[in-house]
Amino acid sequence: MDSGTYETDELLNQYLLFHYGKESQQLPWPIGPANALNFPIRCVEEGVDLFRLPAKERALDVGCAVGRASFELSRHFEDVTGIDYSSTFINAARRILKEGSIEYSIKETGSILSRAVAVQPVNPLGRLTFEQGDAQNLRPDLGQFDFVLAANLLCRLSQPSRFLDALPGLLRPGGHLVITTPNTWLEEFTAREFWIGGTPETGRPLEALQTSLKGAFAVDRVWDMPFLIREHHRKYQWSVAQVSRWIRRD
Repeated sequence: MDSGTYETDELLNQYLLFHYGKESQQLPWPIGPANALNFPIRCVEEGVDLFRLPAKERALDVGCAVGRASFELSRHFEDVTGIDYSSTFINAARRILKEGSIEYSIKETGSILSRAVAVQPVNPLGRLTFEQGDAQNLRPDLGQFDFVLAANLLCRLSQPSRFLDALPGLLRPGGHLVITTPNTWLEEFTAREFWIGGTPETGRPLEALQTSLKGAFAVDRVWDMPFLIREHHRKYQWSVAQVSRWIRRD
């Protein structure tokens, strides 16, 4: 991945809106797909099965972007770590955590912008930290977690198998792993030889993911989640992520 891909002000503003914007700001059209809003919140609400987790001490949000899912995880876990490759995104998440809010711009059309404020949505139950890091080369002293979320991350990694190979060491026995991905495999991010599925030779992405994880994880549930990213008042990215939850084998 180009190190500057997610460092622009334009993308920072888009993601702050995607994570923290009011529904009327994310989608100011009554005819639009309202069920695709608040994706980071739904990742936690739908992905975390509190009644089946053996412990709720530590959670990891890999590819956390500007941090909304990390905040939502902090409602349930005593220690939450959010990691993203983009220093711009991480700096914004840290400011929201430290200062309680951050101003950003919403593009209306052309160079016409409106102002908005991303507000810290919750006081963390315990410890919440954000750090810049590479999902393919996570620091070795992270330790183990009870829950790991990787939201829309895989198809933006240059070698996603390196991240998948590290997952068994990140989850405690019985811990839950949730992966969401729209399976948008593009060679500008990932060379074709490193795609997780998506080719006639390797099959559907979920099948390839099962092959990669089956030794250490058992698949628990698979479902679909739409999400919407606003580019400007009249242009949006509507996508459907494939979501899978996995249980770390003993």
